[in-house]
Amino acid sequence: MKGYAYRSGEGEPSLQLPMWEALVTDAVGDVIEFWGFKRNHGRVWALLYVREEPMNSKELQEDLELSKGAVSMIVRDLEQWKVVQRVRKPGSSAWHFEAELDFMEMITRVLQEREGELIARVSEDLKDAENLARTSDVDEETLERIKRMRTLAGLMKQALDVFVKTAQLDVSQTRDLLG
Repeated sequence: MKGYAYRSGEGEPSLQLPMWEALVTDAVGDVIEFWGFKRNHGRVWALLYVREEPMNSKELQEDLELSKGAVSMIVRDLEQWKVVQRVRKPGSSAWHFEAELDFMEMITRVLQEREGELIARVSEDLKDAENLARTSDVDEETLERIKRMRTLAGLMKQALDVFVKTAQLDVSQTRDLLG
């Protein structure tokens, strides 16, 4: 895993940022990368978050040592997920970006859009697989295992829906299914 140059001895932290900012942006970038996003999505959001003031693309490029194209794609993605927003600063013609400050709002929105869509696709695929298996003379034990997987996907969808509505996650029902 990339990042954490300060602790791992690998690579070099940004020369443009104070060490504490480099550590923050690298740490958040590592977590975001672990969750399947691009590391620089996390780095850009983290810098905007800790500075708590809008920054323009040029500032992000220079401070995070990213190309113009990379910053453009990253902020477009972050805007789409509504974790950054475009704003105007008085006296400047350039667009600036500021971070979403509400963690739960941000996490909930991303989970709902990204993981919710994935769970829905998995559920549909498992339903199709079960139907195809039924017409292919698959034994009852195998059909039951497919049905259990489909039930698990449904429970995960319910858990995600509850989390989105309440910010609490309960997966206790899955123990019986998996056990």
